[in-house]
Amino acid sequence: VERPRDAFLCHAWSDRDGAAEELFVALTELDVDVWFSERDVKLGVSLARQLDAGLRASRVGLVLVTTAMLDSLRSGGFADQELGALLATDRVIPVVHGVPYETLRGESPLLASRAGLSTETGSLRDVAMKIAESVLSPIG
Repeated sequence: VERPRDAFLCHAWSDRDGAAEELFVALTELDVDVWFSERDVKLGVSLARQLDAGLRASRVGLVLVTTAMLDSLRSGGFADQELGALLATDRVIPVVHGVPYETLRGESPLLASRAGLSTETGSLRDVAMKIAESVLSPIG
């Protein structure tokens, strides 16, 4: 049974050792409990079922929007499925990194319409601090 998590990190496969890892580390250093496939996927178990469980257990979904993520969304696959599931909720936060917000708007108007964060004027660590403030605050 998946434990409750603060956030689910949706990212492109090719970002796993770069921006996604950097954001994950920054968030965990701030005590945000993040479901991150590179740490949470168990070998020999259905990846789709594990992603489904991670999405279900998380309070919010963070979508790390990079050039690689936009390419991944165009080709379908797990990132596209994760985004579809997250967009069906009111708990998704886009994190735009290394691409203009206008590019995101051109690719996914629904995701771009959500209140999100960008590294255009700061670092992934700065973004992580804002996310931690938001998800660790008492609800109500």
